[in-house]
Amino acid sequence: MTTTDTDRTDPAATEPPLRTPAVATKRLPTVAPTRYALVGNGWRTEVYLRVAQLLPDRFRVTGVVTRRAEAGAELERRWGVPTWRTLDDLLAAERPEFVVPSVPWPVTPGLVRELVGRGVPVLTETPPAPDLDGMRSLWADVGAADLVQVAEQYLLMPLHAARLAAVRDGVVGAPTSVHVSSTHLYHAVSMIRGFLDVAPGPVTVRSVTSTAPLVDPITPDGWTHDTEPKPARTILSTLDLGDGRTGLYDFTDNQWWNPVRPDHLAVRGSTGELHDETLVRMLDATTPVTSRFERAQTGHGMDYEGLDTTHISLDGRPVWRNLYEGGRLMDDDLAVAELLTRTGAWTRDEAPGPYPLAEGLHDHHVGLAIEEAAGTGTAVTISNEPWVTSRA
Repeated sequence: MTTTDTDRTDPAATEPPLRTPAVATKRLPTVAPTRYALVGNGWRTEVYLRVAQLLPDRFRVTGVVTRRAEAGAELERRWGVPTWRTLDDLLAAERPEFVVPSVPWPVTPGLVRELVGRGVPVLTETPPAPDLDGMRSLWADVGAADLVQVAEQYLLMPLHAARLAAVRDGVVGAPTSVHVSSTHLYHAVSMIRGFLDVAPGPVTVRSVTSTAPLVDPITPDGWTHDTEPKPARTILSTLDLGDGRTGLYDFTDNQWWNPVRPDHLAVRGSTGELHDETLVRMLDATTPVTSRFERAQTGHGMDYEGLDTTHISLDGRPVWRNLYEGGRLMDDDLAVAELLTRTGAWTRDEAPGPYPLAEGLHDHHVGLAIEEAAGTGTAVTISNEPWVTSRA
C-alpha cells in the first residue's frame, strides 16, 4: 500500500505544544500592573527589570535613572525601558507608584530623603543606611512621613513563606526559638523575628567566631575550578529577644553561594519542631507525627506546561501558591515579585507595607550588634531606638 502525504500524521499536530494554555485557564487573579521606577544601575537593578519583563501583565517599569547616558542606552537596548539622567525627568515623564533606589550604600540615604521630600513612596534596598548614626539621621528626616519600605524579600521566598504560614497556623505551637543558617546579618534577623512573630525591641547578642578550611567552588563571578580548601570564618550568635524567645544566627563566609554549606532553618515551638522541610509535632497526647513540605513543579517528564513551581503543600494542604505562574521565576525572583506587589498595594492604601523602614533599621541594628559582639567577644544589648519607640 502506498502512503500519500494526506495519509501521513504530522507529529506536530498530535504532540502537545511546548506551552499550553494551562496557566491561563487556572483563572489566577488578575490585577492592574504595579508601576515602579528605578534609580541606579546596581546589580539588583536587573532583578526588578527581569521580573517586569517576564510578567508584563503584572509589573511595569516606568523608567530608570542613570547618571551616564551610555549605561542608560544599554538598559534601553537590553530591557526596552526608558531611561533618564535626572529624577525630575523621570517623574515628569510618568509618575510611578513608587521608586526603587539601587545605588551604593553611602548614596542610598540621601536619595531616600530626596524622594520622600517630593512625596514619592520608596522601596529602598537593604540596609537603609550603612551605620547606626546614619540610621538615626535617616529616621529623624523621613521616619514620620511613612513613605519608606525596605526591600527585604527572604520571608517571601516560596519555602520560607510556606513554613511561615504553617508556623503561624500553629503547627509547632508557640514558636520559641529559630535557627537560621542561610543568609547574613539583617536578612537572617528579619527571618528570626518573622518566625517568632516578635516586633522590634531590645535584643541581647552574644557571638563567637571560628575559622576552618572550606572549599569555595562558586562565587558571584562563577565557578572557581579550585578544589583547595581556604580559611573561611563562621559566626555563631545567640539572640535573646525576651520572654524566652531566642534566635541562633549561623553564617559562614560566602554561604549564599557555596553548595557545600546549604541553607538550614529550624523553628522550635511548644508542641513541635520544624527542621528544613520536615515537621514533627504532637497529634494528640500520645502521638508524635512527622510531615514534610512538598514542592509541586510543572515541566518534568510528560508535563508540557513549562518549568514552574506551582505550590507547596503540607499534609496534602497547600500552604503557599505561586501567584506568578507562567513567569518561570526562580525563588528569589518570586519573592521580589511578591514584594513589589505588596509595595504597590501599600501605596494604594489597600494593604499594610511589607517591611516598613522601622523594621529594616531595627534588623540592621541587630546585624551590627552581631558583628560587634563577634569582634569584641562580649555581649551587646541594643535598646529602644526612636524607630522602635515610635511603634509602641
